[in-house]
Amino acid sequence: MATATKTAARTLDRRGKTISTFVAFDAANELAAMADGEVLEVVTSDFGPLEPEITAWCRAAGHTVLDSTATPGARRFLIEKGSASPKATSLAVVLSSDGLEELLSPLGFALAAALEGIAVHLYVQGPAVRMLQQDFRPRLRGWARPFSRFAAAGLSRAGHIPAQDKLRQLHTLGAHVYVCGPSLAHFKVDPDKLVLDDVKVVEYLSFMAVMASADIHLYT
Repeated sequence: MATATKTAARTLDRRGKTISTFVAFDAANELAAMADGEVLEVVTSDFGPLEPEITAWCRAAGHTVLDSTATPGARRFLIEKGSASPKATSLAVVLSSDGLEELLSPLGFALAAALEGIAVHLYVQGPAVRMLQQDFRPRLRGWARPFSRFAAAGLSRAGHIPAQDKLRQLHTLGAHVYVCGPSLAHFKVDPDKLVLDDVKVVEYLSFMAVMASADIHLYT
């Protein structure tokens, strides 16, 4: 990539984080406070997948990667803020599991979509409704369950933040969250004590209408 000539107005250092949505979310917050045409320097670990990921996000979000340079132990991106064109695309996600590992991919895809300007609709049902409880802590399945805290700490260090924090990020990005009313009753989750205050309590028929108009569907 050609060497950039513009000077960065701000710097964001996210070395040690290898999850692209974590880096992109923080970069998006920085860029939101900057003027079009200003440049943000983002420093990450020199982790191979980050370069195409950050480049793809910038392209979708209307920003321009002016430069991407590997340095000893790090990679430096220079991102010029632009303006994204409105998208008509929407994503519908059905989330059914509350397992630590099972939550990673669907919430990651939802975050990636929201960061690219895609409208996200998340339907939480079955055991996954526990994720909306204020004291929820996801756990590994089976024999590995006692090691859940260590696994969660390792994931967090890489940038896989807790599921509820990802929900809050999605909420900040404008995602719509729906929850299955009968599942709340079955798993004894109080609808008046959810971690988000504007969750829509519905069931299958209501979310089918959402899914009918969505362009992309994910089921877990």
